[in-house]
Amino acid sequence: MLNVNEYFDGKVKSIAYKTESLPASVGVMSVGEYVFNTADKETMTVITGALEITFKDATESKTFGAGESFDVEANSSFDVVVKQETAYLCTYG
Repeated sequence: MLNVNEYFDGKVKSIAYKTESLPASVGVMSVGEYVFNTADKETMTVITGALEITFKDATESKTFGAGESFDVEANSSFDVVVKQETAYLCTYG
């Protein structure tokens, strides 16, 4: 079953679904700055565009472009700066 989610006044939208092994979502982020909190471990893969990520307790950010992935631990958070509309895939667990 597909679930449509909307965050940050509609600037981030995703469709959640179940892969063969893990829950996932695919979505798009508009230009802006966001803070995401995690309940489960997340692996995010940038499909198009780029995400500038600052991990919890980090002092510097890192930019991930199309085809690149990063992991975020459960019960954590990360800051995101989006400078161009960006599509992503996120798996949970």
